Amino acid sequence: MSALALSLAACGSLLGSDDGKAQKERKGDAVTVGLLLPETETARYEKFDHPIIEKQVKKLTNGKGKLVYANAEGDAAKQNSQLDQMVADKVDAILVSAVDAKKLAPAVKKAKEADIPVIAYDRLAEGPVSGYVAFDNELVGQVQGQAILKALGSARKTSKIVMINGAPTDPNAAVFKDGALSQLQNQVVIAKTYDTDGWKPQIAGEHMTDAITAIGKGDIAAVYSANDGMAGGAIKALKAAGVTDLPPVTGQDAELSAVQRIVTGEQYMSVYKPYPEEAVGAAQMAVRIAQGRMVEYDALAGDRSENATTKKIPSLLVSVRPLTRDTVKSTVIKDGIYKTEEICTAEFKAACATVGLKG
Repeated sequence: MSALALSLAACGSLLGSDDGKAQKERKGDAVTVGLLLPETETARYEKFDHPIIEKQVKKLTNGKGKLVYANAEGDAAKQNSQLDQMVADKVDAILVSAVDAKKLAPAVKKAKEADIPVIAYDRLAEGPVSGYVAFDNELVGQVQGQAILKALGSARKTSKIVMINGAPTDPNAAVFKDGALSQLQNQVVIAKTYDTDGWKPQIAGEHMTDAITAIGKGDIAAVYSANDGMAGGAIKALKAAGVTDLPPVTGQDAELSAVQRIVTGEQYMSVYKPYPEEAVGAAQMAVRIAQGRMVEYDALAGDRSENATTKKIPSLLVSVRPLTRDTVKSTVIKDGIYKTEEICTAEFKAACATVGLKG
């Protein structure tokens, strides 16, 4: 969001102050924002999302606002209870990254009936959500698919690949898959495809083992893995099967272990998603809607999305970039996600040197 846009948004809210209803709904800095994250299998939620959002809520409210946090640990029923509890506690706005988008819809509806806005964060929940903040998920899949085609080169038409997709309960997983297929269909042979409950690396490893048995370890030209955790599981299974010349394996999330695998060449690429940008945008939207500052809220949410029940959801969609051995410096190091010494520990110093990283 440009400074000009924010300035205009602020002016707009002042110009709208004669609206009696809007004036009545306005709140000050002492607002409470709820944050519900889905699981701990993915490292980013505890490392980046939670602390960044908490810091921003404090910053945006001059230290007077409060963040209430809960993690569902992959349990959809638990997350529904957590959301219901936040409604009972009368928080002012809720950010939620759904474990199961469909199962969360009744709880979102209860929040709406209690006049508590729910903003879907990172995963688009069903039900009457008031907003959506996420990365451009179709682009994520497209970037992954493009990376596989680049790695395969002229051999792509006859190349057999394995697709290890995310959790079927996560609507993002379907969008990643669609984005990847938009690049891969009719360009490669998709020999085996799997959906992975809970995004669990262990299950991804089991899928990979099954694919090796079905296709043959020497005939797998590439592995589409929807995220880094599952990429690690797939690579572990390939190595356990005796594969020494690993095929290109994709990922997503730029987890530290994945960046290290990319540096050594075990993992071909990941998708770098600038978590600070997404988390800051989410905090801004949550605080503004909690305060009733709707002109500023609408200025932040310039895109529109839809779920199975709601059209034209105000949305903020953040772009992504491929992360390869050539782009470690210009992505995660440049943006301060990791320091060089965090990546280039003793085990990885030699590999780091080959890509120009010195820890």
